[in-house]
Order: sequence, then structure tokens, then C-alpha cells
Amino acid sequence: MLKNIFAALPTDTGCETFDDLLNVPGLRIERIVSHGQASPPDFWYEQDEDEWVIVLQGAAVLQVEGHDTLVTLKQGDHHWLPAGLRHRINSTAPDGPTIWLAVHR
Repeated sequence: MLKNIFAALPTDTGCETFDDLLNVPGLRIERIVSHGQASPPDFWYEQDEDEWVIVLQGAAVLQVEGHDTLVTLKQGDHHWLPAGLRHRINSTAPDGPTIWLAVHR
């Protein structure tokens, strides 16, 4: 079944959306759509699985524990987040959707 990652974008821009594109044993691929969202203050992701993210459209800024500088992701930029690495979303583009592809294993 053919699908397009840019099709059927959510119309509610008040929240971030997470849609599984593929979920099989040992591998999950999801589309994340952000509209200026950021992690709440003092909230950190600390996942049990590895995650690789790429920004397909828009931009985002990550704060990664142990890094002295923020990680800025523009269209086409990608970043590896090993399991257990605490990270948070500092910001996403406020002027349009940020579309991420996240691969978890």
C-alpha cells in the first residue's frame, strides 16, 4: 500500500502528533509532526531503545545531556540518540510544521 509521509498532515497544530509508519519486532518507524512545540520545562526523554531522527521539513533544536551546545537540526539533518541518553526538544519551527522521521530499535 503506497503512502506519502507528507500527506494527511494533522490539522490540529496545538499538539505534536506521533504516527507509526511501520511497527515490526525490533523496528519501529514513526512520523512526528510538530508545530512550534517543545518539551515541558524539566522534562527529559530517556528511552529504552535507540532512536535515529531526521528532520524532513522545518527545524528543531535538541538539548542532549552531556553536550555543552544545543543540537540544531535543519531540513535533512539527522542525529543518533542511543538508548538511555537523556534529551529534550528545546524548540521546533514556529512558522510551519516540522516533520520528523524517527527510527527506533
